[in-house]
Amino acid sequence: MKITDALLAEHVVFHSVFDHIELVAPCLESLAEVKVLGGMLAALLEHHGVAEDKLLMEPLEHRLDHLGHRDAFHHEHELIDGFLMQLQKLDDVVAAKALLLKTVHASRRHFDKEERLIFPMAEQNLSQKTLLELGQEWGAQRQVATA
Repeated sequence: MKITDALLAEHVVFHSVFDHIELVAPCLESLAEVKVLGGMLAALLEHHGVAEDKLLMEPLEHRLDHLGHRDAFHHEHELIDGFLMQLQKLDDVVAAKALLLKTVHASRRHFDKEERLIFPMAEQNLSQKTLLELGQEWGAQRQVATA
């Protein structure tokens, strides 16, 4: 499987998680519930982000830098991570729910950008052999993570 296919499949799962959070967040009554959802999202995004950065962004780093997108993508990752860290420090359930939803919306926009720009760029600039090798490395990382 190509790395782009693997990461796109993860994005599909994330969109389902985002849908669920958007559905249940307004109904949550306790701060603990909101923080648990935020913590789960943070853990999932971190795991995905590490793989994406190492296996897709690094091989495209020179291309992203040349087009002026590298800093923007890194900034978006930092912004989303910052929202999730800030969420864990809040002591108001209404503010926490609003920040959780803001994080989901920022993540959706970021994923959309990756799907429209980064994945096609990888398909155009990396060989099929490289895409498949990176996909195999992704699979090996996932096996270690689930072992």
